[in-house]
Amino acid sequence: MKAITSKYKYLSFLLFFTVSNVTVNASVISFNKGKDGVTCVLEKGLMKVKICMDNMVEVKYTELPLFLDKPSLVIINDWKIIPNFTVAENSTEIIITTATLNIIVNKQSNSIKYTDLKGNVILSEDELQGKTMISATIAGIDTYNCTSKFNSPADESLYGLGCHPEDSLSINYKGRNQELAIKYMTGAIPVLLSTKGYGLMWDNYSASSFKGAEEGNTKFKYESESGNMVDYYFIYGPSFDKIIASYRNATGNAPMFPKWSFGLFQSQDRYKSQVEVLSVKDKYRNNKIPVDVIVQDWFYWEPNVIGSHVMWKERYPDPKVMVDELHKANIHAMISIWPIFSKGTPTYNQMAHSGGMTDILWDNAMTHILDGYYDAHSAQARQLYWKQAKDSLIGRYGWDAWWVDQCEPDNGNNLDLRRKSHFAIGRGIDYMNTYSLMHSTGLYDNWRKDIPGKRAFFLIRQAFAGQQRNAATLWSSDITCTWNAYKNQIPQGINACASGIPYWTSDIGGYHFHWSAPDWSSPANRELFTRWFQFGIFSPIFRIHGKGERALFSDNWDAPMKSILLKYDNLRYRLLPYIYSLSWKVTNEGYTIMRSLAFDFRNDSAIKSIPDQYMFGPAFLVNPVTESMYSFSNGKNIKKTRKVYLPKSADWYDFWTGKLIHGGKTIDAAVPIETLPLYIKAGSIVPMGPYLQYATEKVDPIEIRVYPGSDAEFILYEDENDTYNYEQGKYTTIAMNWNETEKTLTIKNRKGEFPGMLKDRTFRIAWVSTKNGTGIEPASNAETIKYSGTEIKIKK
Repeated sequence: MKAITSKYKYLSFLLFFTVSNVTVNASVISFNKGKDGVTCVLEKGLMKVKICMDNMVEVKYTELPLFLDKPSLVIINDWKIIPNFTVAENSTEIIITTATLNIIVNKQSNSIKYTDLKGNVILSEDELQGKTMISATIAGIDTYNCTSKFNSPADESLYGLGCHPEDSLSINYKGRNQELAIKYMTGAIPVLLSTKGYGLMWDNYSASSFKGAEEGNTKFKYESESGNMVDYYFIYGPSFDKIIASYRNATGNAPMFPKWSFGLFQSQDRYKSQVEVLSVKDKYRNNKIPVDVIVQDWFYWEPNVIGSHVMWKERYPDPKVMVDELHKANIHAMISIWPIFSKGTPTYNQMAHSGGMTDILWDNAMTHILDGYYDAHSAQARQLYWKQAKDSLIGRYGWDAWWVDQCEPDNGNNLDLRRKSHFAIGRGIDYMNTYSLMHSTGLYDNWRKDIPGKRAFFLIRQAFAGQQRNAATLWSSDITCTWNAYKNQIPQGINACASGIPYWTSDIGGYHFHWSAPDWSSPANRELFTRWFQFGIFSPIFRIHGKGERALFSDNWDAPMKSILLKYDNLRYRLLPYIYSLSWKVTNEGYTIMRSLAFDFRNDSAIKSIPDQYMFGPAFLVNPVTESMYSFSNGKNIKKTRKVYLPKSADWYDFWTGKLIHGGKTIDAAVPIETLPLYIKAGSIVPMGPYLQYATEKVDPIEIRVYPGSDAEFILYEDENDTYNYEQGKYTTIAMNWNETEKTLTIKNRKGEFPGMLKDRTFRIAWVSTKNGTGIEPASNAETIKYSGTEIKIKK
């Protein structure tokens, strides 16, 4: 009996020891109200609750005796305007109240609960492990693991966390985990949106993870391998649009892209000469296929080395003439420039001798030379990098856009070397995820300073929180030319945009097939490319890239396929008034174009785990076809349909037929190879331009399609297309409203002006039905309206 008792005492001690080493939450000893929040002195350490906005709170927690200096690379708002808040307490709690929130601190555990003003719980930290710091040694480096754990009810759904191109799991992070460490083929944006109406931003830059199925799927947590404090932001919506807008208010708004960037990008791995680039231009223009950008991918420097910033003269005798010829054809030019240097070049020597190189090396996939990364965390190195690239390439030849490749940094699987590296800002282990953020910061800031009349556009392989402010479009890296890879792109694009990055794209068709070009002339690959191209039309940025010829004029495509591709290319260009106006909402309102269904139908439980449907702006429900139906021997027997859920809070028009369908049900949508299932929400206004060859052609007349069934509004935005004068108010907006009860469309007074604006224009009003205003072709029965800027009312 004595032995049993001793054993019991030992097990009890072991249990207590284990829990006490995990459960390190400390009681609040005292607290002080400051001008921007409340600081709590704990039994061990400190906690600060900072009121950033009425609906945004920063929580910092440390077990150290003081908060060490930690400048945020993500948050750029200096919070000069401090919202009003009150502080009260009782025997067990400290209650901080803003105009929209209660933030309730448990004195015993320091755990925090967020409620609305009626006391309804929005989110709460776990009481035992809400915030923890645990000593750790990683790669021989002494540090602290930092964690926050939150309660998660069964009916919650979670979205965001960036783009993970090869991930094939659920779009909903409730009940699943996700690594958050930027490296080749996986990203990290530690921003989370919940259907409970809140968002979280985890402000830690070390390799991290999200654990979404803790304690029987009742909790989730953020976990970072290194830090000197827990630091996160809570944002209340409850709408996703308000959460994202508030997040961008804190981390920086996305600037306007040039209008041409919403047209088609034609790219290939790779064009090898000036003659080849100009031949692509001629084939598009001579065949009257709309296109706006031709891209020069890597190894234009060969036989020189990476980082030399040289276009090899034998293959590119006059790059400026090449770019000028593209411009004459109203085509813009993008070039790939990497943050990597091979030894022995003047550019490398300048960077190395000034202390701007890191010890992180990339095994060059083409030469197998170990090439080095510059230190993007050094302001001086960023300036030198920009100066070298601008003087040698961007400014010298007049390139319009910059492809920012290989910016993880990518050194294979040797993450310990990245941890042990040292940047100008600090230890590599503490800045594993911010290389691309700081690299793009240098590019954007210097572009704005040195190329003031041309909007910046950076196509970038990795993005972190806040990178939208640097004119970054995230692309999903080197994905394969397979149906599985294509299928994965849709939820990854949706979640990337739910993370606050408004512009995302994939390589239409995929980048490689076992690192070679697939046979694009095969029926199977033609089908894959067609379906991917249809999806690309409704991606924020629309671009073809990869190994093997796949331009729209390619002989790899037969005549029927070319006809389908041209049809969808034309649809993209007809929709440019809609898309460009939405891009203004991105900049002006913090809007999201590629929208998880939870943005608009958060309370519809049926949408929570649908991975392959999304809204494109306020009107279009997009439903890509991700299964092969034609390329099997029994293809004739495969039913050409896909399941489409129509959210229940609206009725829906079939874009192709005009048929009106009630929401709240799943239908079998017909999907012959020429058809992407598209449904327009009843109560929508969709402006469509004429057929174009390039984005900045004169857009007149504009067809205004009105989808009755509910009140609707849309704001048509126009400006100079490619300057920053919009920041000084040089743009116009025309608000349009449909009143369902009165059956009246009101085109309101035009607001604003800009040089070269179209003062008098024509609108063609199409009331959509099964007999009118369907598909890509202009409506056959439209009422023509002359508009000079003064309000007009049109009765149906």
